[in-house]
Amino acid sequence: MGHPHLPTTESAVTAIREIARAENREMTVTDDIGADQTSRRTSSGAFAVLDPDGSLPHEAFVELGGSPAVSVQLFPEDDAKIHVDGVEFADVPRDSVPAFLRSVYGGLAHVTAKGRFWPSGWWLVVPLPGDESYKELVLRGTLTPWLSSRVR
Repeated sequence: MGHPHLPTTESAVTAIREIARAENREMTVTDDIGADQTSRRTSSGAFAVLDPDGSLPHEAFVELGGSPAVSVQLFPEDDAKIHVDGVEFADVPRDSVPAFLRSVYGGLAHVTAKGRFWPSGWWLVVPLPGDESYKELVLRGTLTPWLSSRVR
């Protein structure tokens, strides 16, 4: 299922801000603008602010208050890394970030035990509208109270 297109990092931050407001959560944003500031810029020369194509890359780190602990790192390459109570979801498309957060805050995210061999692993599953879902392993011993409350 398609998600509304978020063409820029700033448009994604605005969408996250609306979700934070609707969920009554505090939000802090740290912006890094320029090729010399963003974390993934290896193709730009030393002390270069612009990318070779003349664009000004923008990266943002967003922290949302409350439980679960959520942070979102938005990259200029149209993807994001989302942490939910210590579980990292890498390479989430920027357009999927709002739906991902709505799923977490809407109670759709859950933890399941999965595996054929003992001990089985715990997986945090975040379903999105349509047939899309994200699953990541919860490391042994890191089942937080919020994650424990989502076990199915």
